[in-house]
Amino acid sequence: MKNVFLFPGQGAQKKGMFLDICEKYPVAMNVVKLAEEIADEPVSEYMWQTDDEELSRSDRSQLAITTASLAVVKLLESCGIEPELCAGFSLGEFAALCTAKVLSFEETIRLVKERGKIMQKACDALSAASAGSKPGMAAVIGLTPEQVEAALQPLIAQQKAFPANLNSPKQTVISGTAEGLEKAEELCKEAGCRRFIRLKVAGPFHSPLMAEAAAQFSEVLATVAFKNPEKRLFSNVTGTEIRSGEEARVLAAKHFTHPVQWMSEEAQIAEIIGYQCEKCGENWKILEVGPGSVLSGLWRDSGFSEHISCAPVNPADIS
Repeated sequence: MKNVFLFPGQGAQKKGMFLDICEKYPVAMNVVKLAEEIADEPVSEYMWQTDDEELSRSDRSQLAITTASLAVVKLLESCGIEPELCAGFSLGEFAALCTAKVLSFEETIRLVKERGKIMQKACDALSAASAGSKPGMAAVIGLTPEQVEAALQPLIAQQKAFPANLNSPKQTVISGTAEGLEKAEELCKEAGCRRFIRLKVAGPFHSPLMAEAAAQFSEVLATVAFKNPEKRLFSNVTGTEIRSGEEARVLAAKHFTHPVQWMSEEAQIAEIIGYQCEKCGENWKILEVGPGSVLSGLWRDSGFSEHISCAPVNPADIS
């Protein structure tokens, strides 16, 4: 059996995430303890005790989600379950970089800590510039990415809202200022969207509004050696396979300002595993390795689950 590991991003956080697994398996709990030592922050508190509003902060959630995902990776590896290829959604790409041996665990935790701090600072600044009205993201349900982009054209021109995550034919996430999101909701509903859902994130990620933060993070990335991937690895920015460590470094900075090309990544992965073959499900297993089940839903919505499904890691299946 060959495995695909998919790692969720910010917004997947949930109070108590993987507490049952970490309490049962010391190998997973040790990952959390090591992350706390490296980050010099109470990561376990963020994961298991922090309320939703505080946990939505980038400087909390990014460390918590990445640690949770990598704790499960370590547990799976201890059971002989390793990926042939991996991809991460937004923040989740850092767990994928670690799993593909582009970054060490220590480098991953340090970079994610800095990434979260830089993003949160940028979000706080944008909020202050808007008299305390918070920028953010929202999921548009029921329109294609092309329809969303067409609806947002006036706001894109005003630098107030942008398509940010191209998730599935049925769902696009947008980023924007507080004013931009309010107007975007009106425009998207006029265009026929079924739902407009505000997300539990701290700012307008994957949009030009994060350009200054991207420049700051580029300086941090320059201090770390990115190795060539040992597993097949895919990029949010291009939607295609990452071939080298240097390419991974450049793309990591572009996360801040470029849309997540998740539909393209899914299509690339589906082609590799031969999803059109009726027997592909006998040879491949796709696991969502992290809190929640968002990516499993997006895989289904993109039409690739006819012969092979994506499912969250089930603690009952670990032995």
